Amino acid sequence: MDLIDRIKDSVNTLDLPVKLTKRVLMADKESLVIYPLAGSRVTQSYMDGARDADINLEIAMSSKDGNLLESTLWQIQDYLDMLDDVPSDDGSYQFNHIEVTSKPYIAKLDETGWLVFQLTIQVNVTTKEEKSKWHKI
Repeated sequence: MDLIDRIKDSVNTLDLPVKLTKRVLMADKESLVIYPLAGSRVTQSYMDGARDADINLEIAMSSKDGNLLESTLWQIQDYLDMLDDVPSDDGSYQFNHIEVTSKPYIAKLDETGWLVFQLTIQVNVTTKEEKSKWHKI
C-alpha cells in the first residue's frame, strides 16, 4: 500500500523549510519524518474481501529552533485538517478520511538543545483483497 508515500507527497506540496521523508527521526539532525504507529486496525470486512482500516501515523520533526518546529507542524496540521483526498498511485486503497488525533506537541528536549515535536493522524482507507501467489484456488 502506497498510503504513506502519497501523504508524504501531498504534504510536500506545501512550502515547508524541510521536506517530509518516510523514515525514522534523526534526533541530532534537523529532519521532518512520517512513519506508522502501533494500533492500526481493520474496522470492517466485506464479503468481497475488501476491508476498511484505520491507519495510525505520526509526523515528527527535530530541530534546535522551537519556533520553526511549532510553525511547521501547525502548518502541516492545518493542511491535514482540510485534506479531503489522498489518491493511491497503485490502486492499493481508496481514501475515506483523515483525522488529526493529536495536535502538535513537544515530545523531547535533550541536554544539547535538540527539540522534537510530533503530531499524530489516523487515516481511514478501504483496501481490496490481495491475492497471494501462495493462495490456493
